[in-house]
Order: sequence, then structure tokens, then C-alpha cells
Amino acid sequence: MEKIVKPLLEWFETHQRELPWRKDREPYHVWVSEIMLQQTRIEAVKKYYTRFMEEIPDIESLSFISEDRLLKLWEGLGYYSRAKNLKKAAQMIMEEYGGEFPHSYGEILKLSGIGEYTAGAIASVCFNEKVTAVDGNVLRVMARLSGSKENVLLPQTKEKFKKKLQEILPEQSGKFNEALMELGETVCLPNGSPLCKECPLGEYCVSCRDGLTGEIPVRVKNIKRKKEEKTVLILCCQGKIAIEKRTAKGLLSGMYQFPNFEGFCTEEELKVKLQPLKILFLGKAKHTFTHIDWYIQGYFLEIPEPMKEYLWVTPQELTEQYALPTAFQPFWKKCHSLPEIFIK
Repeated sequence: MEKIVKPLLEWFETHQRELPWRKDREPYHVWVSEIMLQQTRIEAVKKYYTRFMEEIPDIESLSFISEDRLLKLWEGLGYYSRAKNLKKAAQMIMEEYGGEFPHSYGEILKLSGIGEYTAGAIASVCFNEKVTAVDGNVLRVMARLSGSKENVLLPQTKEKFKKKLQEILPEQSGKFNEALMELGETVCLPNGSPLCKECPLGEYCVSCRDGLTGEIPVRVKNIKRKKEEKTVLILCCQGKIAIEKRTAKGLLSGMYQFPNFEGFCTEEELKVKLQPLKILFLGKAKHTFTHIDWYIQGYFLEIPEPMKEYLWVTPQELTEQYALPTAFQPFWKKCHSLPEIFIK
């Protein structure tokens, strides 16, 4: 394994992408980018990162920003607990570290929302601490290099690869960790389609040699998914739209949403219940969370009087001020596209 260090670092020097958070080694920049990149593609993150930094340029401003505004800036990235944990960690840094980002892996790991991978990435990239940073990309590279058919989703498999990497970690630990991640993101691609001819480690790769890149890495999930059916209502009255805030705990906590309820409801049932002036079916959608699949149907209803249990906002206010979960976005977009509604 030690033979991969030199060619990997040399390859990274000439092939690393220019990314906004790589312009310096400022821990705040690396931290925010790493949190955004969890469960999200790099190309999608770039515009969010730039907008985020323009409005929240440092740890202090992050610690003071309102949750509603923070979630609006995060809108579309999903997994909103990540944004909330960013703010919690920023407040902790202000209170316990005098506003200065902690310098060691052990201290970084104490911050809200930061796990072993993120702590390792920040500690090695920003402070050159000799610690590993093993994410899904690195696991894929390591499994293919070694020809391992162990389940990479198991903690013991990850620990095994971390130990191997720790043994060969060079002084340039940050660059080495970044290089491994870059290789996984741009060359050692998932789904059996790696660009082996472009890989600097091809001569050391068991999977490439034995034609196993389609079988490795092995990923065996043991998750029982829950299915929920929902009906979403976009209620319009006097040019305003009804929204409500979700509870402070649980899925999508603290975010705003359109009124909705469990189960599918027919158009006739809604006519009896709400007596709308106009009703239109907006279609169906599916949204996948980590352990839950939502099967959703939506309706647009124009009603004669505003219902007191909801907050009524203009379409512009909804677009500019309130973070709407991705699960509800398809129905809101449909309202913009239908000539019978045409919400501006």
C-alpha cells in the first residue's frame, strides 16, 4: 500500500479541480464545504457555497443568523439538520474557543454535527494533523485497490481501511486525503464505471487487474424502509398562500410546509371539506428520505376565506423568505406552470 503514496500525490498536483473552498486552508471554509458535500454532488454545492459565504462569511455571523434565514439559504440541499448543526457548532466555537476554530482532531470531533470523517478532513487539510479522512469515495478506492469483497457499509470494514491508511499516511496528510477523495470522485467512479486507464494507481489495483470493478465495492444495506402516503394542499386566498411551520423535532423540523395530511384524499372529499372556489389536481410525486419514502399527491385550491390556523404569505415572500422542503417543491413549481393558476 505504501507504493500508492508518491504517484497519488503527483497525480493530485496536476489533476486537482479548482474549487471555491480550496482557494485557502481556512478551516471555516473547509468545514462548511464538507458539511454541504454530505449527500450532495460537488457541482450542486458550488452555487450554494458561494451564496452562503457571501451572506455568512465567518463563524461569528453563522452563530447569530436566524434559523429561518439559515434554512432558506440551505433550501434545496436537503438534510436540514446539517445546517442546524452548523449553527450549533458555531455557537459552541464562539463560547468555548473564543471564536477560533479548534486545531486538533479530538477537539473538532466534539463540535455538533461533526463525525470522524469531517474531523479528519479538517484536521489534516487545515492543520496537517496525521489523521485519516475516510468517506464513501475513499472506501471505494481502497476496496478496489485491495480487491476486498467485504461489505463497505459495515463499521468494521471502514475501521480496517482506516488502519491501513493510517500506516501509510505521509507528512502531507491533508493533500493525501484530498487526493484519495479526488480520485474516487473523478476517476474511480461508482456503479462499475471507473476510468481505469486514467488512474495513477492502476498497476497496484487488484480489481482492475482481475476485472472486478463491477463487483467491488460490495454494499449490502439492511434497512427496512417505511412508506407513507400524503396529500399536500396549496391553498390560495386573496392572492396569498397558506403555509405552516413543522414541529421543532423530527423530520424536517422547524421548516415551513404547505398544509398536508396522511393518506390520499379524493377531489370530492376536498370539495365537501373545504368548499373551494377552484380545485386542480397537481399530480403525484415520490420523495425519498434515509429510512422513509413519501408518496405524495397534491392539489391547488382557491378558497373564499383564509383559515386562521395557517400563516398566509405572498408568493414572493414564500420564494424569498421561507425555506420549503424539496418534497413539496414539485407541486409549487406546477402552480407556476399551469395557465389556470399561474402564480407569479
